[in-house]
Amino acid sequence: MVVTVRSLGLSGISGYEVSAECFLSGGLPAFDVVGLPDAAVREARERVRAAVKNCGAKFPVSRITVNLAPAGQKKAGTVYDLPIFVGILAANGDLPKLPPDAAFLGELSLTGALRGVTGVLPMAMAAKEAGIRQLFVPAENAAEATLSGGLTVYGVPDVNALVAHLKGERPLSPAPAWEPGEEDGPLPDLRDVMGQENVKRALEIAAAGGHNLLLIGSPGAGKSMLAKRLPSILPDMTRSEALAVSGIWSVAGLADPRHPLLTRRPFRSPHHTASAAALAGGGPAMRPGEMSLAHNGVLFLDELPEFRRDVLEAMRQPLEDGEVTVARAGGTLHLPARFQLVCAMNPCRCGWRGHPSGKCTCSDREVEKYVEKISGPLLDRIDLHVNVPSVEYEAMRRRETPESSADVKKRVDGARVIQSARFAGSDTVCNAHMTPAQIAAFCPLDAACDALMKTAFEHMGLTARSHDRILRVARTIADLDGDAGIGPQHLAEAIQYRNTDILKG
Repeated sequence: MVVTVRSLGLSGISGYEVSAECFLSGGLPAFDVVGLPDAAVREARERVRAAVKNCGAKFPVSRITVNLAPAGQKKAGTVYDLPIFVGILAANGDLPKLPPDAAFLGELSLTGALRGVTGVLPMAMAAKEAGIRQLFVPAENAAEATLSGGLTVYGVPDVNALVAHLKGERPLSPAPAWEPGEEDGPLPDLRDVMGQENVKRALEIAAAGGHNLLLIGSPGAGKSMLAKRLPSILPDMTRSEALAVSGIWSVAGLADPRHPLLTRRPFRSPHHTASAAALAGGGPAMRPGEMSLAHNGVLFLDELPEFRRDVLEAMRQPLEDGEVTVARAGGTLHLPARFQLVCAMNPCRCGWRGHPSGKCTCSDREVEKYVEKISGPLLDRIDLHVNVPSVEYEAMRRRETPESSADVKKRVDGARVIQSARFAGSDTVCNAHMTPAQIAAFCPLDAACDALMKTAFEHMGLTARSHDRILRVARTIADLDGDAGIGPQHLAEAIQYRNTDILKG
């Protein structure tokens, strides 16, 4: 007798339906799992065997064959323990006919208790698309599974409770839909930063338009402190953005069972020793990297020149396309990576170039060599290059309280409302993502602005990409001012943020 149990699997960060076909036949006792299983899936045989015996059922003394279809797709992880368990009991006659719209997933312990697994949210969303209406998951993952909507989710504590439910003896209660509550704590606030008004202005522009940002300054000037406060002024995520980010974090095993939906934009800050694979993703399990974990959020690279050259160059294509394509022997993986890049660096190796103390000991050639670690194409993709000067003593002792992040966020939200109306009906969500056609439509220049742009283009040696990025930034500055068109003052401010001479001290 063959019993088919519906389940789910993961391919990259996307879920897909898997059928666990269980067949009991005569012959010498054996237990085989086929369908390209990895080591964790093959080891399910021992976990299922122990769980069957510990739940009071009799493990069938026959030849057991479990096929995980589609058989040509590699299966990984412990998510298939529960469907194999249910299939064996159903094939042995210990369970009634299974509901055709039910699916099962979860890891078994030897005692029959269910342990949580990763990637439940994308699998639940795939279940919904496949017409599944009842989803049985470990109790730890029930809240996450309800985020998909349209499913009756049952959080199963152990196999005894599941068997009693399927037999109609003690029905399980469906898990209530999870709703976000109070946040764990406030984000770092801009009011903590004394002085640095020019950098705060650049942060506001970057947040309003989704622009990339490079902070250059001596040690202790506040580069990292300012960058970590950018999330506090970013607009709130929409429901679809939150689900996309939460699904990626779930696959990576970073989701919090108590708060499965990320309501704050992610802020990722990998160490400068990170590899290209850690940033882009991939590896044996083809998991998302830091660029994808920062999707719809901020990727902060502190000490930018200390990163390996290949690591930095791996960001060039995702910064343009908003997607990482990882090609490995095991397959090709497409991962979303629409992140906002924020970088911080010292002006030279010793860090004191241009400091009032005159402590810098680097020669001009050493400064050039230090800056050359960052390629021109990568710098060209960063919209705002900002000098972070050392904080003056008077600013540290100033008595008035600096402007809070909440006040800045109101202006940022107002600019984003303008952009949402502007790009309604398209995939563009902010000025930084405008296509060339949209730039031509929404960033027209009058005669004065055109003359200013031409002068900057010729004297600064700008590229076509730089030209478009300046227009995007100018459009954002005009939105912050509430102006319908780009004026000379907006364009001039945008141009000053392309001054790469500050990289040479």
